[in-house]
Amino acid sequence: MEDGCSKVLSGGGSGSCGGGAKKPFHFARSLTYHHHQGHRVLPPAAKWRRHQLADEPRARPKDVVLYTTSLRGVRRTFADCSSVRAILRGFRVAVDERDVSMDAAFRRELRSLLDARGRAFSLPQLLVGGRLVGGADEVKQLHESGQLRRLLDGAAGQDPAYVCDGCGGVRFVPCTACGGGRKVFVEEEDRVQRCGDCNENGLVRCPNCCS
Repeated sequence: MEDGCSKVLSGGGSGSCGGGAKKPFHFARSLTYHHHQGHRVLPPAAKWRRHQLADEPRARPKDVVLYTTSLRGVRRTFADCSSVRAILRGFRVAVDERDVSMDAAFRRELRSLLDARGRAFSLPQLLVGGRLVGGADEVKQLHESGQLRRLLDGAAGQDPAYVCDGCGGVRFVPCTACGGGRKVFVEEEDRVQRCGDCNENGLVRCPNCCS
């Protein structure tokens, strides 16, 4: 004789105990589905790599340095400088332009760099990430072949229409120590001496765009 309490049948039917109402059938909760999905455990290697990436310093943008001249004495040289400048602006990269006609230190700097590589002095000269790319002919060839874009990959960006409010784009301003006169008065010694802050033209690099 079967027990008077309800039995769950394979077809979903049920008996009754004391003639009560039918009870709904309940499925057992799935242990594989109801788990803590929000707490995914990373393997040790993944944890180590994530920690390593967090500690790694960000790569410094490539420096793009262009030695030029603003003097129009030699038409070909001035035109080449303008051409390379225009090419770089097309890539929207920040360029540290060093006008050798504005500061003799830049001329000495470039001459030393070219002498060390057995090259004659010429303008313009482009360096990317400390690597000497070359003059106008080399830059134009790399640009036409598409290699210049790859060389500039990683350089800091800049709007080509940007003009510095401090210097108007010439990258130099009058020295504030001597007012551009290149001489300062030393009260302790009661004499005038050469200003040590500016170049031979009484200029210093613009602190706004060349810092």
